[in-house]
Amino acid sequence: MKKKILIIVLILAVVLYVISGIKASKEPKVALIKVEDSIMGYMDTVESIAKAQKDESIKAVVIIVDSPGGAVGASQEIYRSIEKLREKKPVVVSMGNVAASGGYYISAPANVIYANPGTITGSIGVIIQQVDLSEILSKVGVKVNTVKSGENKDILYPTKPLTPEQRKILEETVKDVYEQFLDAIVKYRKIDKEKLRQYADGRVFSGRQAREIGLVDKLGNVQDAIREAKMLAKIPEDAPVIEITPPKSVLDEFLKSKLGIDQNFVKTGIYYMMEF
Repeated sequence: MKKKILIIVLILAVVLYVISGIKASKEPKVALIKVEDSIMGYMDTVESIAKAQKDESIKAVVIIVDSPGGAVGASQEIYRSIEKLREKKPVVVSMGNVAASGGYYISAPANVIYANPGTITGSIGVIIQQVDLSEILSKVGVKVNTVKSGENKDILYPTKPLTPEQRKILEETVKDVYEQFLDAIVKYRKIDKEKLRQYADGRVFSGRQAREIGLVDKLGNVQDAIREAKMLAKIPEDAPVIEITPPKSVLDEFLKSKLGIDQNFVKTGIYYMMEF
């Protein structure tokens, strides 16, 4: 008899646990997504944003940005994902130590941007670099033979200097991407494009300076951003907050913790040329 009672109690406990879990999963909540370090890879962040978008219990998202920038394509992928997210739910960005260049780019489409007064942000611009090793190679007697399909196929290779024509091609490309950067900002920020251009020369700003210009909406920390997100979503102040974190591979953890190397950088290597 005691054994049967114990089994019944255990079954009831399991049922109550499952019910409470289901109830908790449906409870309105805010999700946190972190974007840290250089923006090279983007799939983890894009997948986290997609997960937050699909989860109906998540009513608002706070994106914590602590990044000095990174690859143009990766930044644009994340930017577009945040655009799609804000069509469904409020998005608030909380800037940490630094949210510059690509870090600012991905912040622009948020409904509200928070920065600490001392956050380093801005650095609006585009850069592309080429390392010319041709003189060194010549001095050590190394000759590189190149077979290419077109005159500019090796435009950024380190084995040869840029020609004036190639420099002009790159300058035009940089200018085009720069205009894309400005357009991406003014689409969501209350700042005139020509006024923005005055500040968009690569300089950085403190969070307080950025607010005065119109690049940032409010000053505050992540708790302030969470409070704002709950208010925009019209959910209780005590609504739970969860963090969405992508799974990390063993290799990724080893490279980052033991060697201090970002796996995305290893994957990208020398093929990464243009950055915000």
